[in-house]
Amino acid sequence: MISHIVILPVIWPLLLGALLLLLQKQSLQVLRIVSISSVSVLVLLAGWLLSIVNSGEILVYVLGNWAPPFGIVLVADRLAAWMLIITALVSWCALVYAVRGTDTVGPHFHVLFQLQLFGLNGAFLTGDLFNLFVFFEILLLASYGLLLHGGGRLRTMAGLHFVIINLVGSTLFLFAVGTLYGLLGTLNMADLAVKVANTPVEDIALIRTAGLLLFAVFALKTALLPLYLWLPAAYAHTSAPVAALFAIMTKVGAYCILRVYTLIFGEQAGPIADLIEPWLLPLALATLIAGVLGVLASTYLRQQVAYLVVASVGMLLIAFGINTSAGIAAGLYYLPHSTFAAAAFFLLADSIVNRRGEMSDRFEPGLIMVHQRIVGTLFFIVAILIAGLPPLSGFVGKFLILQAALSHAALSWIMTIVLITSLFTIIALARSGSLLFYRAQAPEATHTTADDHIQPIITSHGISGLAIPVCLLALCVALMVWAGAITEFAQATANQLLQPDDYIQSVLGTGK
Repeated sequence: MISHIVILPVIWPLLLGALLLLLQKQSLQVLRIVSISSVSVLVLLAGWLLSIVNSGEILVYVLGNWAPPFGIVLVADRLAAWMLIITALVSWCALVYAVRGTDTVGPHFHVLFQLQLFGLNGAFLTGDLFNLFVFFEILLLASYGLLLHGGGRLRTMAGLHFVIINLVGSTLFLFAVGTLYGLLGTLNMADLAVKVANTPVEDIALIRTAGLLLFAVFALKTALLPLYLWLPAAYAHTSAPVAALFAIMTKVGAYCILRVYTLIFGEQAGPIADLIEPWLLPLALATLIAGVLGVLASTYLRQQVAYLVVASVGMLLIAFGINTSAGIAAGLYYLPHSTFAAAAFFLLADSIVNRRGEMSDRFEPGLIMVHQRIVGTLFFIVAILIAGLPPLSGFVGKFLILQAALSHAALSWIMTIVLITSLFTIIALARSGSLLFYRAQAPEATHTTADDHIQPIITSHGISGLAIPVCLLALCVALMVWAGAITEFAQATANQLLQPDDYIQSVLGTGK
């Protein structure tokens, strides 16, 4: 049956991770071929699944043939498939970049990479809150290993903070799901949607508390203010391909906010309807401000890119916080743009680090780097994307979000904060580009100004190292070129989320 495809994106990286573990004594080249082939298959699987659910069909896979709500279910709708294809594309680019040498600096890189994908894909497809917790723990355990891959003092310190904060989040998650299970007797999300809407009056306060605890957990995963402080150090100090993969990590929390608070605590939830509406938009606006202030205050490029991720989280959750079909659709367009652009920027920053030698990516004028004109051009394109200048996908995404906000009561706040932070982002990136490229000096020993003829500071990273950032930028260009079709899909996805009856009936009717 066609529904069996739903489990393939989950079980495939798990099986390949186990296979790679068995192949550890084989040559590194064999491990690389197996790992890249595995992620390439995931891209095809995600694309196939997306083509199936694009019609509006919701696929349900019942593990062990235990009928919901008692058994474990995986559910694929438009939103889940959208997240799967974004994850597959980003992970493929990050892995191809990693095999240029990053995977050699520590053990089990490819095994951890596959387990990370297992956790991510499971989180997007699960229809059960407890299994969402399980997949969170799997992807976080894998991310701990990837974050620390290669070692180093700063990386270890950032990893320690990352672990401790996320363990606290895991504890809160257990408190929340325990409370919901104790009161409602189920953790199946479709069944929860039905039972929360009919919550007895005496249980409303506890259900609200559990729902807000879940929001705190998802806000932590998303890096929403004030729970974002773990992110800048963790993303800035890990290796470039891992940081590129982690560009999708914050989107897991955003996905969970969107899924849980439209399905379980949405308009149909009776006395607990729209539980987080008073909280989400103000916190998103504050996160955008905090992220841009971090961008302005950054002293080196990788730190600046990490704060740009925080700012993008704020922008994305502003769209979801508008809490309309148009706002959610705008966010679903902005989500892949911000993911691809951040991943490209992390990889480009790594290329800059390896071309500047001892200067690394500090915002200080240095010597002209090898292929400076090409690298500078790519920096300029990424800056346009992230700042939201026309005509690229960043502009389209921000335009859609502002358009969706036109009928919102907080329009003046949204418009003012988004436009001012966009201006400050342009200023910060212009300053960074000026220090890294425009004010770079030729070595004293040479008098030529043609960058391709200047003796490079470091020659181990040639032009091929820029191919993957270019691929990610090409994905952003594709978002712009096919903006019409993608926004139509995003709008259909938003409508499906705000009308959860089909989801509920698809899941709960499976065993009938």
